[in-house]
This record gives sequence, C-alpha cells and structure tokens, in this order.
Amino acid sequence: MLSYRSDSPPASLPLPKLPPQPSGVAELTHLGVIRVAGEEAAKFLQGQLTQDVALLGLSEARLAAFCNAKGRMQASFIVFKRSEGEILLVCSRDILAATLKRLAMFVLRARAKLSDATAEYSLFGMAGDAIQTIAGGALPVWTKLDVDAANLVFLYPGAAQPRALWCAPAGTPVPAGAVLPLAHWHWLDVQSGIAMITQPIFEAFVPQMLNYESVGGVSFKKGCYPGQEIVARSQFRGTLKRRAYVAHTDGTPQLGQEVFHAADAGQPCGLVAACAPHPAAGFDLIVSMQTGAAADADGGRLTLGSATGPALALLPLPYPLLEDI
Repeated sequence: MLSYRSDSPPASLPLPKLPPQPSGVAELTHLGVIRVAGEEAAKFLQGQLTQDVALLGLSEARLAAFCNAKGRMQASFIVFKRSEGEILLVCSRDILAATLKRLAMFVLRARAKLSDATAEYSLFGMAGDAIQTIAGGALPVWTKLDVDAANLVFLYPGAAQPRALWCAPAGTPVPAGAVLPLAHWHWLDVQSGIAMITQPIFEAFVPQMLNYESVGGVSFKKGCYPGQEIVARSQFRGTLKRRAYVAHTDGTPQLGQEVFHAADAGQPCGLVAACAPHPAAGFDLIVSMQTGAAADADGGRLTLGSATGPALALLPLPYPLLEDI
C-alpha cells in the first residue's frame, strides 16, 4: 500500500487514504501493437527510437520514445522481441495509425516490414498476486518472460503493486485472476510515475520532461535517431527545466491541461501528462512542470486549469531521478 512520505512536498489539500489494493487482470483496450518484422527490424528501429534496440535481448523489454527532429516525443512504446526477426511496439491506440505512417516513411530500403498487429494480439495488465499464478512472483522491471505463446513484461510498480504486461496471440486463454477495472489500471499507471504518449500530449515533451532517462527509456550510448542531438544536449548541458511529478487533486483533470503556480498566475508552469481517478476520492495525475515551480510548491499554490482552479498536491516520485543517483 502506498504511503505518503513525510519528506514529500507539503500538500495544499488533504490526501485521501488508500484502501487495500486489489490484485487482478485488466484488459488493456486502450493499447495497440505495431509489429516490425524482417532481418533488419532491429537495425531499422535502432535509427528511430531513443532506446538501444540492437542490444535488446529476448529476455528483456524496454521503454522507448519516437521523437521529431526537435526531440519532442511523438510516441512512446514498450518494446520487446517476439523473436530475432519480430519486434513488437506496444503504444497508445489513439496515436498508433499516425505513428505507423510516420515510421514507415523511414523504412526506405531496409529489410523490415511494419504493420498494425493490434487485432492479432491480446493485451492484459496484471497486478499484485495475479502475477504469482503465471510467473511465481515479480521479476526485475523490464524483464520479459515467455510463457508458452505469451510474453510477460514486468513494468514499474504502481502504488507498491507489482505489475506486468501480458501479450499473447489473439484467442489465447486469458490469464487467471480477478477482473481488474481498467480505471484502476490507469491509476496504477499514474502511480508508477511513467506517462505514455497519447494524442493530447503529442509533441509536448522531450523525453526527460517525463523522466524517461530515469526509468530506462533513453540510451545515451547508442547512435543517432531523430531528435538525438536535442535529447543529449538537454541531458549533458543542464538545459532541462521541466520534470514529471506525481500529484493529487480534488478537481477533474484532463490530458494536456495546463497547471499554474501562484507566483506567476498569468503563465502556465506545466501540463497534465496522465491522470486517473483515485480509488478513494479525487484524481491522481502526472504533471510535467517547471522544476522551480515544483520546488516552490510549499510557497505558492499549484492549481489546475487556471490560477483559480482546483489545488494540486505534489506526491513523492516512486523512483529516483538519474541525476540523484
């Protein structure tokens, strides 16, 4: 169960107590699958994504982003190999078609074929004890475990609950476990502190603005990809002034909604990157915002939508930032 640590930034509103967290299995209807197949599938993706796909093993998965030339994220994926010649990219369904079209523009003569494979795979999220029935327990984050025809990818925990993505050919029996509402899975996603790119935040952030370099989403040792120079400069020249934070509000946030700080009520200091209803009350959200505004959250009110909107309370990140390690 998540506890709000005493070293978290002072809250501007009461935080609801968490009820016991259920275990179960949720059908992830909001996600889709892009398949990249062929002998040069890994080579092709190596030149497009923030992740080192060339070094990706069959027992691993990775978080990755696809950026424009200015380093702004157009998509993010959970990436893993079904085999040496078949790589799956799991992403938000609302950006899949446009992302597939953009990626296909760069294939040129590469021996790789891209397709929308959403209809060919079933995607489920597993939380808590439900993982025990298949894997015998949680494994390290970004481990991929093959279970017959299915692939089980271990994700960052949410609200201290172990989580995994289950991907299998359509028609494969659903993994055993109580039905977990999709809304609760979305909340666990928010509690993990990792926001995936969806249409409302298309091209809104460079990867570090969502802490991707701290959760295994960026390799700084690989070769070029679109936006690589901007992403590297943000990391090594100290130009990054925005970070992702987990927060709570009694209001009703929307993806892409602006966040304001009382010290500069006329200008937004951040954007909502992910949000979901809290199981007890209100909403939890991931906000990408100016680091100065976050540091001064106790000295100035953070609000949603406008300077007079519902208050936000920042919560502790569930993982360390790379700069602090």
